[in-house]
Amino acid sequence: MIFTAKKGQTSYGEAIGILLLDTETPFILGDVGNAKSYDYPVRFKTVEGLLTERIFAHDYSFIEGMIAGAQELEREGVKAITGDCGFMAIFNQEVKEAVNVPVFLSSLLQIPFIQSTLPTDAKIGVLTANSDSLTAEVFGKIGLQDTAGLVIRGLQHEKHFKDAVVDEVGTLDSDGIRAEVVQAAEEIVADHPAIRSLLLECSMMPPYSEAVQQATGLPVYDFLTMIDYVYSAVVKKHFADTI
Repeated sequence: MIFTAKKGQTSYGEAIGILLLDTETPFILGDVGNAKSYDYPVRFKTVEGLLTERIFAHDYSFIEGMIAGAQELEREGVKAITGDCGFMAIFNQEVKEAVNVPVFLSSLLQIPFIQSTLPTDAKIGVLTANSDSLTAEVFGKIGLQDTAGLVIRGLQHEKHFKDAVVDEVGTLDSDGIRAEVVQAAEEIVADHPAIRSLLLECSMMPPYSEAVQQATGLPVYDFLTMIDYVYSAVVKKHFADTI
């Protein structure tokens, strides 16, 4: 069998490309930014200068940087492109128009799917890195105009989460963050009994999804559920012709 090199591609086999914020936070196992979180190869690309504070401020000046990063990932052979922050929703429309592979930058894109699985009077609990920044503007950028079925709880004021994610002190207390995320999940479910599913917006929350599910008994969606789903669409499993 003869193989032909693809112009502009220097490595092969990475189906998922991931655009990263420009941060100095440690990415533990289960984080979107940790390559060991996946059962398949991924390729990372940092968007220089796109700091956490800027994405929280909805800084649209980084649209060109996001597009350039996505186009580079496409040239390098990825089959789909995601991000490592739910607030990258603000760039999803422009980026997907600029490349020829699927683009799913935000975990929030799962909301319509989750809604379709639930009764009309059910609610979705959304745990987010910053509830002050998770505005109608962000939802509108991905076509979500009606957010009445969402209950949003932010962790931006929780000590351990704030230190690692918001203030980026350079260390991360995983036990402390786990306790804060679980407590937030328990409180939001207790306060809103109509919640039937939970969505963890932040790319640093998937390591705590199991603990949240054990505490609440509810389906828990996060960045990794979305990335794994898209991977299963762009790289199909082979089945032998047998019984």
